[in-house]
Amino acid sequence: MSQHEATLLLGSNLGNVQSNIKTAIRLIEAQLGTVIARTEMLITEPVEFDSNNFFCNIAIVIKTQYSPVHLLKLIKMLERSMGRESDTSVSKVYEDRMIDIDVVFFDNISFYSSELIIPHEKHLYQRDFSRLLLEELKNIKKQ
Repeated sequence: MSQHEATLLLGSNLGNVQSNIKTAIRLIEAQLGTVIARTEMLITEPVEFDSNNFFCNIAIVIKTQYSPVHLLKLIKMLERSMGRESDTSVSKVYEDRMIDIDVVFFDNISFYSSELIIPHEKHLYQRDFSRLLLEELKNIKKQ
């Protein structure tokens, strides 16, 4: 069974956001793979939509046995199990959410499908909070 390295960005802006992130990480470790690196949590304003609810965000790296598409399917199931009601990739509308988990990198591959694009372009080039977390993660992995 081959192991892959996936970088995930998690965010929550409903309920107890820090607790939501911790719960999601526990579920990721139980269902998807082992967390091998993580950043500190970062509180940020919503991006690309208006809300009074600030986000708690974190970047993690996991070792997983799953392919990119299978990993995404498992992530979507995990999000729904935590109360995520709608999926931005389907609705094309950003809104408040209990949990959001995005695959940013997967090994060193580039991947494009209707469901998933790796690397995640918005996190790399358009979202300042993402770039901060990914830079922190890169520095952690160097140690």
